[in-house]
Amino acid sequence: MENRAVIPSSRRAVLAGIPALAALALSRPVLAQAPSGPHSLPPLPYAPNANEPHIDAQTMEIHHGRHHQAYVTTLNNVLKDHGQLASMPLHELLAKLDQVPENIRTTVRNNAGGHANHSMFWPIMGGRGGTPSGELGEAITRDLGGFDKMKTDFNAAGTGRFGSGWVFVTVARDGKLAITSRPNQDTPLMDGQRVLFGNDVWEHAYYLKYQNRRADYLNAWWNVVNWDRVAERYASAKAGRLEV
Repeated sequence: MENRAVIPSSRRAVLAGIPALAALALSRPVLAQAPSGPHSLPPLPYAPNANEPHIDAQTMEIHHGRHHQAYVTTLNNVLKDHGQLASMPLHELLAKLDQVPENIRTTVRNNAGGHANHSMFWPIMGGRGGTPSGELGEAITRDLGGFDKMKTDFNAAGTGRFGSGWVFVTVARDGKLAITSRPNQDTPLMDGQRVLFGNDVWEHAYYLKYQNRRADYLNAWWNVVNWDRVAERYASAKAGRLEV
C-alpha cells in the first residue's frame, strides 16, 4: 500500500491557491526601482482623486508615479558618474546645460526638464480654481490684461503648441509676468527665468479622459488650480527664493 502523507485541509487550500496567486503577480506590472542619486520623486501633496472630475485619479497615478518617476530615475542614472553636475541644484543644472558633456546633454536636458516641470506642476493643483487676488491678482491685471484675458491667452498658447510641451506663466524678480510655451520638457529655467505656474500639454496629462480634446482639458484645468500656492510662488520669486 502506497504511503501518502496526509495534508491538512487548511494547507491544501493554501497550496491550491498558489497558481492563482502566481498568475496574479505575473499580471501586475513590475516597476523598476529608482537608483540612488541626488534627485527624488516628490510625493503628491493630495490624494490622486483630489482633482476629479477634471483630472481623473488614474491619470494622476500614471502621470506622477510612472512618467515623473522615469524622469527622476533616468536623470540620476545619467549623472551618477558626473559628481559636479549631480551636486548642482536642479535650476542651476538647467541654466548651465552648455557645461554638460555633449554625449549626455540631450538626456540631461529632457529628464532634468521633466523633473523640474512636474515638481512645479503637482503643488499648484489640488485647489478649487476661482480667481486670484492680492498682489498676484494685481500683477495678472497689470501684465496680462486681467484674469479672463490671461486664461484666453494661456489656453491659446497651450492649444497652439504643436506636439508635446508646456505652457507657462513666468515671473521676473520685479514681479513682472509673461506667458510663454516650450516644446517637450524644455523649461524657462533653461533661459535663467523663473516659472510661476504652468500646464502640461503632453498627451499623457489628459488623454485617458479627454482623448484628443486638448482645448477641453486646458479649460477644465483652471478648476483645480491652487491659487494660494501660486501666490506663495509669486512671493518667493520676488524675494529671489523660487527655484523650480
